[in-house]
Amino acid sequence: MLKKLDKCLVICVMLLLVIGLIMIFSASNVTSYMKLDKSPYNFFIRQFIFLIGSLIISFLILRFKTRHYSKLAPTMMIGIIGLLVCVLIYGKVLNESKSWFNIFGLFTVQPSEFAKVITIIYFACHYSTVKNCSSLYSVTYPLLLSVVVAGCMALQPDFGTMLLYVGIVGMLFLEIPVKFKLKRNSALIVIGVCIIALVGLSVMGISIFSDRQKGRLDFTKPCERIYSDGNQVCNGYIAINNGGLFGKGLGNSTQKYLYLPEAYTDFIFAIIVEELGLITSVGILLLLFLVLWRIFLIAKRSTTARGALICYGVFWYILFHIVINLGGLLGLMPLTGVPLPFLSYGGSYLLCLVSSIALVLRVDYENKTPNAI
Repeated sequence: MLKKLDKCLVICVMLLLVIGLIMIFSASNVTSYMKLDKSPYNFFIRQFIFLIGSLIISFLILRFKTRHYSKLAPTMMIGIIGLLVCVLIYGKVLNESKSWFNIFGLFTVQPSEFAKVITIIYFACHYSTVKNCSSLYSVTYPLLLSVVVAGCMALQPDFGTMLLYVGIVGMLFLEIPVKFKLKRNSALIVIGVCIIALVGLSVMGISIFSDRQKGRLDFTKPCERIYSDGNQVCNGYIAINNGGLFGKGLGNSTQKYLYLPEAYTDFIFAIIVEELGLITSVGILLLLFLVLWRIFLIAKRSTTARGALICYGVFWYILFHIVINLGGLLGLMPLTGVPLPFLSYGGSYLLCLVSSIALVLRVDYENKTPNAI
């Protein structure tokens, strides 16, 4: 089986994961030791454990036929909605968002990350049959379920994840094999439901944005607000400027000395540029876009609508993470707390990301082995 997998995709992903581990250690060791009073290796070890667990799960996914998801997808979708409702009640607040479950005080889990991948699988399975693409009801209700998911994310509130989720759902909906008239009418129904929901929240005096998130909407000229909400972006600029073409050397970042609050998560690319330089950083970006290109090619070659939709969903999943993360870093859009694929620290996201790549590789295997479908 392994011989038939897309070797270019596998090699690029493994390279990015290794680079991510190295840079997470470099970017986090100061924060871990000086701010949290823990071992400098704390975040590196945790991410390594998450990676091993993610790889084990990905091998299981590689052995699982994609057609079997058709039976599981509806239950998975209802289940993740239930978890998103539960996190609103019992979740842990981090960065003013109630998005996390605290598991025995050892680690946290973010259900909204899993919602992205589960929705991709659900859409791919639902819209891959002719029966589910021939009536307005069957086309619309998966979208209404995704509105419920997005609404739960908004109430946490987690604007960045909600924005990314809506983008994935929107682009995936454009890819489904449904007549234009049905797509149009379905989209109008969903838009109407969203407008009614927003009006209802407004009447009840409920805002889906915290004051902190509203402040982030003014993202221009961050260095004029370096002592307030422009601190992160401006220090990111300083890190990028420090790096120049060739960087200051691995481990030699100055901005990770508590100047950049999220050095090993949202702003890890700034540390990469500072330590490794612009040339190496561009090479890393090229690796990311090579991953996207291979996923796109696998989608185009897919022998089933289900396989194609899975791959297109993963394509948009990764692309939107890259665009939103780098857009926030460069001050081109508001900061949203969205991680950079393969490079940022985060257990829930790493598990979902590696699992999504495994799904794509399974589709690639089924494309090359018809009797494996």
